[in-house]
Amino acid sequence: MLENKKIALFITGGIASYKMAEFTRQLIKKGAQVRVVMSKSAQEFITPLTLQILTKHYVLVDTFDEHDPTSVQHIELADWCDLAIVAPATANILAKMANGLADDIVSSVLLAVHCPRLLVPAMNTNMYDNPATQRNLKQLAEDGYEVMEPDTGFLAEGYEGKGRLPELERIVERAELLMARTSLPQVLSGKRVLVTAGGTVERIDPVRYISNDSSGKMGYAMARVASWLGADVQLVSTNRALATPLGVAVQYVESAQEMQAAVTSEFAQLDYVVKAAAVSDYRVRNARGHKMKKAETGSETTIELVENPDILAGLGAMKEHQIVIGFAAETQNLLEYAQAKLQKKNADWIIANDVSEAGAGFNVETNRVTIIGKENLIKELKHMSKLDTALAVWKTITGIE
Repeated sequence: MLENKKIALFITGGIASYKMAEFTRQLIKKGAQVRVVMSKSAQEFITPLTLQILTKHYVLVDTFDEHDPTSVQHIELADWCDLAIVAPATANILAKMANGLADDIVSSVLLAVHCPRLLVPAMNTNMYDNPATQRNLKQLAEDGYEVMEPDTGFLAEGYEGKGRLPELERIVERAELLMARTSLPQVLSGKRVLVTAGGTVERIDPVRYISNDSSGKMGYAMARVASWLGADVQLVSTNRALATPLGVAVQYVESAQEMQAAVTSEFAQLDYVVKAAAVSDYRVRNARGHKMKKAETGSETTIELVENPDILAGLGAMKEHQIVIGFAAETQNLLEYAQAKLQKKNADWIIANDVSEAGAGFNVETNRVTIIGKENLIKELKHMSKLDTALAVWKTITGIE
C-alpha cells in the first residue's frame, strides 16, 4: 500500500527521534519515497546527514535555506507528498499545529500540507496527560488529523507511563491503513465481514492434538484488506502468535466446533464470510482429560475419530443475502476439486491454491491462487505476497478491478 507513495516525515525533538532512522528504512523497504523535515531540537538526537543518506534526499532543517531557486521549499514539499507523518510528535509541535503557528520549517510545511496526516505523539506521561496537550490532540483530530495513541511502558525518565512511541511496525501498519482508506474505493464501508484463519486443533489429551500446517497468514491478510476497504471486520482465529491487524476485532478459538459456533452465531448480521481457516476434517471421539501414559495404552493404541461439522457447507445452506467465500488448499487436480467444492458447498467464490507449490503453501509470506466464481469465472493470479493476493482477491469479489 505504500509502494511508490511519497511520504514526508517530520521529526521533532524527543528521545524517540533516534528511532526514525530505522523507521525511514522500513518505509523505504515498503517501496515508499521518503523526504525528511527536522526541527532544530530533533537534530540534537539524530543528524540530518543520517536521514539524507538513507532517503537520498536533502533534509529540510531551516525555513530560509532555499537551496533550490526554482521553488519555495516548504510549499514544494507540502505539494509533493501523498502522506505526512509526524513522529515523534512532541507536545510543542502539537500545540503549534493545533493553533496554526508556522515559526520553523516543520510547522511551516505542516501548515501547507493538504494530504492525509498521521501524528504519532511521544513524550513524558505528565506532558501527555496535561490538559493543554489533550485539548490540542482533540482539536487536531477534529481538524482531520489521524492521531495514533502512544504506548504505555518504560519511559526515558526511568518509570512506567503512557507516552512511549509505538512499535515501528505498528506505525507503518497505521500509515498503510490511512493510505488505503483515503486512496482505495471504500466498497466495503458499512459492511460486516467475518474471516476465519489458522488450522483448527482437535485435542487427543491436554498435551497432544490433531491439526494441520496452516499458519493463518492468508486469513489475516484477507481481514486486513477488508478493513482497508472500509469494512467492520471480525477475525475468528486459532493462532494467537500473529499480530491482530489494525481496525480488526479478533476472537480466538481452538477446535472446529468452537469455530462453527463463533461463525454461526454472527452469520445473520454478516454481509461477507471468508472461510480461510484450514478446518480439521475429524476430531477425537473421546478426548482424554489427562495426559495419556504408555502404561494405559501399551505399545499400540487406537484413536477413534469422528467427522467434524462442514462449516462452509453449513453456511452455504443458511445464506440469504450473505456472500460466502471459501478456500481450497489442494495438492492435485486444483481446478477440478475447487470447482466441485464451489458447487457442493453452495459458496459464491472459492480461492484455490496448490499448497505443494513452493512459495504458495502454508507458513510462507507469498501465495499464488486461482479465483473461481459462479458462471465459470476463473482468474489466475500471479505469485505475490499474501497481502497483495488478498487485495487482488477482494478487488475481484467487489468488482473494483
